[in-house]
Parts: sequence; structure tokens; C-alpha cells
Amino acid sequence: MANDPSIWLFDVREHLAKSAQHVGLDISFNAAPHPDTLPSNVKLRHWDIKDDLPADLVAAFDLVHVRFLSFVLLNNEVEVVLRKLFQMLKPGGYLQWGEPDMETLRIDKVAPEAKSEGLEQLFKLFEIQDARLKPTWAVELHNLFSAVGFDHVDVHSLDCPPHWAYIFHEGGLMMHEIISRKNKSEKMQHELARLLPQAVEETRNGAWVSCVRLTVIGKRPAQ
Repeated sequence: MANDPSIWLFDVREHLAKSAQHVGLDISFNAAPHPDTLPSNVKLRHWDIKDDLPADLVAAFDLVHVRFLSFVLLNNEVEVVLRKLFQMLKPGGYLQWGEPDMETLRIDKVAPEAKSEGLEQLFKLFEIQDARLKPTWAVELHNLFSAVGFDHVDVHSLDCPPHWAYIFHEGGLMMHEIISRKNKSEKMQHELARLLPQAVEETRNGAWVSCVRLTVIGKRPAQ
């Protein structure tokens, strides 16, 4: 489950036995390759993680990988989703969940004189508009793992080097345009029209938004 789950599946399948079966779950595969181009052991299937867990996905997987739900789930929805993911695992299976820690959000620059006012205003605008755009639950995710029954919970923290952080930031700028399409506020539309081109220009001139990325890993007990 990710922005395009096939990307992660194509990567991980190179490190596992050819007999391993890989299933990507998401609400949309518009950005995924055509189904007829997929390797025979890779399948893509529609499922909204907020819906009930289909019976055939219960205890179906040795490993479940999840990422980039920070802007999808509110704080009070995370534990419900985590319990579904727990049920998807076979006894002894592992869950790997990666998210940006938005509490560490900052603006980095190639030089102190690089401008960033547009970026700063853009992110403040969206924080006010939608609580999902300033999630606070990522740093507590490991505690929720333990609360729902995972063992051997481990947390990995990574502060990306500038070239990777810059690439992630460029991709993230698209999020603002996508969200703006669904917003009916004329004031919001006006502010976006003003700030987004400025933020793009500041990015080209060497300013970008970065944060620490967290990966939490837990094991479903074998018994």
C-alpha cells in the first residue's frame, strides 16, 4: 500500500525467491503499469484501507509494507488501521510501516540567501486548511504497534541527504495542486494560484522542505 505499490513490489521481488507471491493494494492504480505488463508473481488489487478487511486477506501475508499514509489518516484512525494490518499477517509475519515525521519539518537551502517565503506560506496555508496535512501520529506509531500486539518493535530514523530530500520535496509539491482541485474556497484557490508558482521557483533556486523519515517494524507473535 503506497502511492504506487508496484514500485516497492518490483524492488523487493528481486531479493526474494521467485516462488514468492507479491500483492499490491491501493485505491487507485492510475500510475501503475498496465496489468498485462506485470511479472507473473505480482498482482495489483483495489482496496481502501479504511474499508473492512476482506476475508481472503486475513492471515494471508508473511510481510506487509505500508507507507505514505500520513496525509490520509487522522490521529484517531491509525490504531483501527493498524489492527487490520495485524490481522493480514500470518503468525510470525512482519509489518513494515514508513512515514515522514512532520514534527521535524524544516526548510533547507543551498545558501542562506536563497528565498523560501513562498514555501513557508504554502505549508502554513495547508496546515490551517486540513488537519491531515500536519499529522502528529508518526512519532507514536511504535507505541501503537506494541498496543495492538506486535512483538520485537523497532524504529529506524533517517534524515535524507540533500539530493534525496530535494527529490522527495519536488514530488510533494504535486500534492498541493491535487488537494487544491478539490477545494471550493475562492480565497484558498487565490492563495494557491499566488503561492504555488513562487514555491516552484524557490525550489528551482535551491530551497526545499525536508524532514526525518521513520520506519517502524513489528512482528506478529507466532502463537
